[in-house]
Amino acid sequence: MPTLHTGHGTVLTYDDRGTGDPALLLVHGHPFNRSMWQPQTEHFAERGFRVVVPDLRGYGESTGPAVTGLRDFTRDLIALADHLGLATFVLGGLSMGGQIAMQTVADHPERVQALLLADTFPTAETPEGRQNRRAAATRIERQGMSDYADELLPKMVSPQTRAKNPEVTQHVLTMMRTTPPAGAAAALRARALRPDYRVTLEQVDVPTLVTVGSEDEFTPVSDAQLMHGLVAGSALAVLEGAGHLPNLESAAGFNDVFGRFLNALRPRPDHQAEER
Repeated sequence: MPTLHTGHGTVLTYDDRGTGDPALLLVHGHPFNRSMWQPQTEHFAERGFRVVVPDLRGYGESTGPAVTGLRDFTRDLIALADHLGLATFVLGGLSMGGQIAMQTVADHPERVQALLLADTFPTAETPEGRQNRRAAATRIERQGMSDYADELLPKMVSPQTRAKNPEVTQHVLTMMRTTPPAGAAAALRARALRPDYRVTLEQVDVPTLVTVGSEDEFTPVSDAQLMHGLVAGSALAVLEGAGHLPNLESAAGFNDVFGRFLNALRPRPDHQAEER
């Protein structure tokens, strides 16, 4: 797999598939890795898009100093985009990846051509939430990821997915169990300190798609509706029967919704433009 040495002690491992336009930069959630986006990487690369999917620092095969805030992830993403010659890109993120996407929009709005916010939320952490994230970080540093992953699984995927799609369920569990504890712990502490992104979303002026699983316990439909209301002109799609990971649990439906959104970004042929 290709890697990028950012020059700050970080080595990012990533997939870069396809050669079309626009380019997609997809950011995974916690505690996962770039294989979370496999159904989208394959699907959209085969349909004329360039798809770039990194392991975040401290996750999967990427390494580097522990992050102290979500802005560290944003700097890594921009370094990767610069390395690949992506002046602009469609930025997509799920859960923590969505919050990293919002931080990227806040810091580098000129780089984002369009935005996908999947199963995420924009508000700052509550005092109780900060305490819980820090406690979870300490726990996985001491005990590892196995028990933590087992406890998260029922909230990550819906009962329907667990009953009818054991392959996806096992993929999700394996990603969580194999995440490096140090990277996951650092990210939990970084998320505890994240800012409120609601003002950022109010200022977004690029095409935006908000998606959510109908059975998502972590970021319910009400969170998606909040973001949809904040971003003028955004689209909202609810994937029925899916939990926190609709891109895996309902991959065909997710790809259809995301695909129609992406196709609308492409310029129309000249004869169609003349007919309008």
